[in-house]
Amino acid sequence: MKKYWAVARNTWDEMLTYRLNFTMYRMRNVLTFLTIYYLWLALLPEGTSLFGYTQSVILTYVLGTSFIQAFVISSRSYALGDDIIQGNLSNFLLKPFNYFYYWFAKDMGDKAMNVSFAIIELILLVFILRPPIFIQTDFLYILFFIVAIAIAIFLFFFCNILLGMIGFFSPEVWAPRFIFMVLIGFFSGGYFPLDILPRNVYLIFRILPFHYLTYFPLKIYLKQMLLIEITTGIASSIAWVLVLYVLVRYFWRRGLIEYTAQGR
Repeated sequence: MKKYWAVARNTWDEMLTYRLNFTMYRMRNVLTFLTIYYLWLALLPEGTSLFGYTQSVILTYVLGTSFIQAFVISSRSYALGDDIIQGNLSNFLLKPFNYFYYWFAKDMGDKAMNVSFAIIELILLVFILRPPIFIQTDFLYILFFIVAIAIAIFLFFFCNILLGMIGFFSPEVWAPRFIFMVLIGFFSGGYFPLDILPRNVYLIFRILPFHYLTYFPLKIYLKQMLLIEITTGIASSIAWVLVLYVLVRYFWRRGLIEYTAQGR
């Protein structure tokens, strides 16, 4: 475990080395948050409701997306595809190192950094904007909320790993990764609650695993789900994690057969 802890710590140091890149990334997140925040503030004046959401609930949702995405969506494992294409994977195959643990440790280092700054940003934004927010006090719902976030971390990790494995079969990994990151905010409920969509569209979104990344944890926090819906959702998200894990193992074995260490 010590070597993976060192990987996580080195990831933190690496991010501090490229301070400008990290600063611009955090600024982009803040600007995205402010855009969505003021859009909903304009749509929902105080004392009104829209799609079943009051101003305080929807603004809590918007604040929550920024916080949860620092936990879930922030990741370094997207670079796995570059390792494969450049032949750097060979370095890991020759060492007593679990490649997946390595990338998970890097993800944890990245998340620790992003969460630290996200907390500071949200505290400042709440202090400056003074939004009416909903505070959850029910311990059971808070516990389910934490469990849902933990599952979402593994879900997104395996999605990223699968995406990176495109490098085994194609030299083009940047475009699929870019498209995935653009779509993930929409399909996960990162821009708006998914249940404001037409019912048929919403049900399609519910079939996909991506709503477990943001929408599902926030609906738990807002106490807008029954306990049976929560337990069913958690069971379904765990099932998706297992399915993705099986797919990762399958494509890993297939990919190693195709791997040629080109570029080394």
